[in-house]
Formats: sequence, C-alpha cells, structure tokens
Amino acid sequence: MEKLLLRMLFLSCAAAVPFVLKRKNLLMLLIVFFAKGVLAVTLDSYFIKKKSIAYPARPFPKIFETNILYDFLFYPLLSVIWVRTTYNSKPAELMLRSLFFSVPMSLLQWALEKKTKLFKWNSWTVLHTFASLNFTLFTIRGFVGLVRRLLPNDGLLQMDEAKYDSAELTAKAAG
Repeated sequence: MEKLLLRMLFLSCAAAVPFVLKRKNLLMLLIVFFAKGVLAVTLDSYFIKKKSIAYPARPFPKIFETNILYDFLFYPLLSVIWVRTTYNSKPAELMLRSLFFSVPMSLLQWALEKKTKLFKWNSWTVLHTFASLNFTLFTIRGFVGLVRRLLPNDGLLQMDEAKYDSAELTAKAAG
C-alpha cells in the first residue's frame, strides 16, 4: 500500500508542476522551489539523525535516509503554492492562510503515521509536524520578502510572456 501511495503522490506532483510553476514570476517560483527543497532536506536529515522521525517506505532507501519525494518535490510545490497565495497578503491574513496549509497537512501526516508505514514517529508528534510546517512556510515567505527587498524591481522577478514567444524567437533567429 505504501508504494502505491508514493506512486500516487509522485504522479500527482508531476502532473501539478506545469500548473504550479507558471511563467509569471517563474524566477521567484524556482527560487522558492529550490530553497524549500534545501530547507526541507536539511531539517529532515537533522531529525532523522536524532532518530525523531524515520521513513520506512521511501524511494531509493539505500541511497537516501530522507524521503526525497517529500523533500524535493511535494513540500517545494506546496511552498510555491503558499507563496503564490500569500504574495500580497497582510500579516493577519498570512497567519490565517498558514492554518489552511499546516492544519490539514499535520492531520494527514498523523493519520498516515497511524495507518501506514510511510512515517515512523519516535519522539515526534503531530504538534512537531504543525510547528515544522509553519516554521518552513514562514521561513520561505520571509525569504521571498527579502528577495523582493533586494530586487525591488518586480520586472526582474516576472517573465515577459512576449519575450519568450517561440514564434517571435524563431523569426529573430531566421532574420
């Protein structure tokens, strides 16, 4: 059952990538995607080494201790969606929206930990999951705010659709 769940998660994430990573703000979204991947695998590795959490069923178990599907695909996509939905949010709205992400994810992980062998919590609880999800969501959102301050010209963070039109590029190359 665990392998089926992991395959379904992979296929869902792979199908979502073109819709989540759209051209508008592509540079910012890719920065978010890769930053969240680095943050997730760093935190996951730390807690795995402390034996707080384990992933008995995971892709490439002989190579990786972490579940790379969660750390490099699912959580980064979730963070991109988070940044897209909170890009212009005020602090109070940001706090409320964080609950829409962290509460269902925490409850889902808790249920999956009880019913499957995807997670094994040793000194970990649903509150740890809730706190770590919120920590990483707000860290990534803070990182986006920092990037926006360092690069105040939003033109640097938005892809010009016409600039990358394949017909226009072909015409320029031919003539």
